[in-house]
Amino acid sequence: MAEYEETLTTVLMASGLPKVTARVLTCLFTTDAGSLTASQLSQRLQVSPASVSKAIAFLESQSLVRRERDERRRDRYVVDDELFHQATIASARSNDQLVETARQGIAALGPHTPAAARLENIARFLDFISESITRAAEQAREVLHTKRETT
Repeated sequence: MAEYEETLTTVLMASGLPKVTARVLTCLFTTDAGSLTASQLSQRLQVSPASVSKAIAFLESQSLVRRERDERRRDRYVVDDELFHQATIASARSNDQLVETARQGIAALGPHTPAAARLENIARFLDFISESITRAAEQAREVLHTKRETT
C-alpha cells in the first residue's frame, strides 16, 4: 500500500500539485471512508496542521475536496465521485477566463497586430478545448456513478 501511495503522490506532483497537497489528496483517495479530519491527516502524514490547512485550502479552491461537519462538529475533508466532475467543470471555467482575457488583449493591442492574431488563436483554441471538456464531462458523468462489476 505504501508503495502505491508513493506512486500516486508522484503522479499528482507531476501534474503540478505541491508535495504535501499531493500527499493529502493521496491519503483521502486511498482511505476507505473517503474522508478524514485535519487532525487525522496531520497524524497520518506526519506534517503540521498548518501544512494540512494550506493543502486543503488549495484542494478546495480546485474543487478536488469538499468540507463537511461531522457529528462532533469537526471539519471532515471529503473526496467522492461527484468532485471529479466538478473539478473538470471548474477547469473548463478557468479556461473560459483565459479566453475572455485573451480577447480583451486583442482589443487593447489592436486587431491587426501580430500579437492580436496570436491572442485570437489562443482564445479560439482554449474556447474549443473548454467546450469539449465541458461536453465530455457531462457525457461521462454517469461513469462516475456506475459500480464496477466484480468477477
